[in-house]
Amino acid sequence: MHDAIPTVTLPGGEDVPSLGFGTWMMGEDKSVAKVEIDTIRLALDLGMTVIDTAEMYGDGGAERIVGTALKDRREDAFLVSKVLPWNASYSGTIKACHASLDRLGTDHLDLYLLHWRGEYPLDDTVAAMEELKVAGRIRAWGVSNFDIGDMEELLEVADGKNCSVNQVLYNLSRRGIEFDLLPWCQEHGIPVMAYSPIEQGRILDNSELIHIAKAYQATPAQVALAFLMEREGVIPIPKTSSPRRLQENREAVDLDISEDDWARLDAAFSPPARKVPLEML
Repeated sequence: MHDAIPTVTLPGGEDVPSLGFGTWMMGEDKSVAKVEIDTIRLALDLGMTVIDTAEMYGDGGAERIVGTALKDRREDAFLVSKVLPWNASYSGTIKACHASLDRLGTDHLDLYLLHWRGEYPLDDTVAAMEELKVAGRIRAWGVSNFDIGDMEELLEVADGKNCSVNQVLYNLSRRGIEFDLLPWCQEHGIPVMAYSPIEQGRILDNSELIHIAKAYQATPAQVALAFLMEREGVIPIPKTSSPRRLQENREAVDLDISEDDWARLDAAFSPPARKVPLEML
């Protein structure tokens, strides 16, 4: 019997699971489409209902995969997509959102994000997000890859305080946000969605991480996910097309790591001692 997945409360008051599902690099190979679809549906069964995608992923292919997976289960998912910065003018954001909705086969998104900052003024993008909310096409909006200066600027824009999420690169080997951005988001009640939470597998051969995982009869990936879920207001969104790996990810919720072992992870993956520019993949 699994522990229940803890929840994170969004600024609008909605509680969502603190462990979600990413779809980066899905929808690129038709030969594995069925496996991808089945894995998304399994994520819903396991309670990992935050499904994150973007118009960029597979040039819309990931959205189509997600749409197929959710065809008869839309109400089970908290659906997130993103607009590319070069589409993020006022009219471009609205047009891009409608295109994403068409690919996803739904009439609304639960959360719509600006993928990263581009040349268009934040005022225009935010105004479009608010218009999409009024029209019922999105329930909430947020940003991605915004550093602390970007977030401070965003909150000065009209309606910028309605930002619900900041999605950034965050994992054991990329802890720069812990110096300033993460505390800032926590202070302002803006959850952080952590993409690439296991650094696309590159951290999993760390000897200390392996040693700690063995002590808990867990995998290194499970410990890495537990590390993020231990942080207030953080929602890791690991991507996998393997049902077995997905089950492993879900079981990370059950881990109860001791303070001594967290300290050992801190020694192996040092937290930042100074400001670090926001990293992106």
